[in-house]
Amino acid sequence: MTAVWLASVQRRDASLVDRYWGLGFVLFTAVVWGLSGWPLHGLWIVLPVLFWGLRLSIFIAWRNWGHGEDGRYTEMRAGRSERGFAARSLITIFWLQGVLVAVIGLPMLAVVLSDGLWWPLALVAVLVWLVGLGFETLADAQMARFRADPANRGQVMDRGLWRYSRHPNYFGEIVVWVGFGLLALAAGGWWAVPSAILMIVLLLRVSGVTLLERRLHESRPGYADYVRRTNTLIPGPPRG
Repeated sequence: MTAVWLASVQRRDASLVDRYWGLGFVLFTAVVWGLSGWPLHGLWIVLPVLFWGLRLSIFIAWRNWGHGEDGRYTEMRAGRSERGFAARSLITIFWLQGVLVAVIGLPMLAVVLSDGLWWPLALVAVLVWLVGLGFETLADAQMARFRADPANRGQVMDRGLWRYSRHPNYFGEIVVWVGFGLLALAAGGWWAVPSAILMIVLLLRVSGVTLLERRLHESRPGYADYVRRTNTLIPGPPRG
């Protein structure tokens, strides 16, 4: 994260941290796996984290390419000198996310350091993870196609999975982390489950759904009507 921070200072783009969030978990899991002697049962978590982390980072990099710094970070930068923001961002953005990767990554640690997994629960966990990954991948693809059409500028996306949930991508991400938590349980790592729960809380209350809802209410004229007829997270039939 310090290396990413250096790149962000050079490019004046703190939102680079978003592109490396998923890769942080990939690196964390790979290092733990390697230091543990590459145990074969570690593949239960190494492969899911690899596919999830790479997909997330590649998608965010592609989505943000050429658009400059995300507005969230531009607001944080406002009113501060370049040097002052750089020093502050190292601690409050980049090192903070590095710490979060280590804490939230405990399910990966639990699986790799275990003596093995109870395979029936591990199989259920991987199936849950697959559902979540497929859901968020499809939701992201549908939103990307919607945004690519200039006629949709300023409009509310209410098609495909977005017809049944206002945040199907976050729903899929939460299901992914339920899968990771179940993998930790399958490895006997009950102590790591709160880390997966922390990730879900962050998605719901801090950096995900709550923050995005506030921004969309302010920027999308038809969003209030969309809210009235569409579930916030868990997909369901439209109302009214």
